[in-house]
Amino acid sequence: MQVLSLNLRDFRSYHDVSVELGDGLTVVTGPNGAGKTNLLEGLYFACTGRSCRTNNEREVVRFGAGTARTLLTCQDADGRHELSVGFAPGQSKVMRADGAMVDRLLDVTGRPLVSVFLPDRLELIKGAPALRRAHLDQFIAALWPGRAATRRLYGQALAQRNALIARIRAGRGSPTSLSSWDAQLARHGFALMSDRRTAVAMIAEPFRRIGVALGLDSEPEVSYRPRSAATDAGGLARDLAERIDSDLERGFTGHGPHRDDLSTEHDGHDLRAYGSQGQQRLALLALLLAERGVLADHRPSAPVMLLDDVMSELDRDRRQALVDLLRSSPGQSVITATDLEHVPGSTDQDIAHLAVADGCLLAMAAPA
Repeated sequence: MQVLSLNLRDFRSYHDVSVELGDGLTVVTGPNGAGKTNLLEGLYFACTGRSCRTNNEREVVRFGAGTARTLLTCQDADGRHELSVGFAPGQSKVMRADGAMVDRLLDVTGRPLVSVFLPDRLELIKGAPALRRAHLDQFIAALWPGRAATRRLYGQALAQRNALIARIRAGRGSPTSLSSWDAQLARHGFALMSDRRTAVAMIAEPFRRIGVALGLDSEPEVSYRPRSAATDAGGLARDLAERIDSDLERGFTGHGPHRDDLSTEHDGHDLRAYGSQGQQRLALLALLLAERGVLADHRPSAPVMLLDDVMSELDRDRRQALVDLLRSSPGQSVITATDLEHVPGSTDQDIAHLAVADGCLLAMAAPA
């Protein structure tokens, strides 16, 4: 699936702007505050129906406007497709795929996959485990769409078990009633653990290889850290049963895949606790690029890669390494920078250049 064009209307700083994307690498330049990040957010919004920057989506509506709209045109082996999103504060989003209304763009078969690097996404490496669990599960949903329901089913069973724990603590239930939920929780939980373990094993080697290419001095590692050592659903059910007293004491289920983590290490040290910001940035890039490569191998097309202000804290060699990786991998990539000089090779004929100025986008020709 290739993105052909994007139209943004009353989205962030853009009144009405259209842009065409080519197949390889596109560099978007402009001064700080010109709207480069808004363009990437608009592309992400058009592909997924949600923002990659804020949970308060009122912010995406241009000041003074009533509704923000995105229209994405893409193409696969079956022809051209259109995805549109309309959003007005206080109202439900209106999302369409080829003219038909849909509840979620994420459920549309064959929609463009998208991966995004933003400076504040370093929290994925150095932040709370919940962020890494959510990211890993989103990767699994993109890799195996049919298994996306596993996390939802586990979450529902977990919520029911926790609600029952609350009733027992209030004297309105018996601890023996937990066993019925334990079996269901263990079944969905172990399925989720198995998917996570397999997915992380698939990205481990490319993560190591890409991390080295980006300049991490020794081979980095990514690993799955399950809270339970269970080898089957029965083992997870036994783990839960053994911890009923402690769960009743704390008031919630304290064991299971909702407490798992995804660990990134460099030279034997956990990057979350001991990595410099530069190492964490490289690890995040390696993780996103490794996931993209796996998706390119197992899905009809590679995700569109969006990288905002990625070059500002990389030295010349690492900038070159990143550009080389993007140019040699399948799929479309969009990088923002304040100046073309920050992106090695950006004046080459195979790299497109868009300039942002005063809410407009200009396609710039490569020098002859």
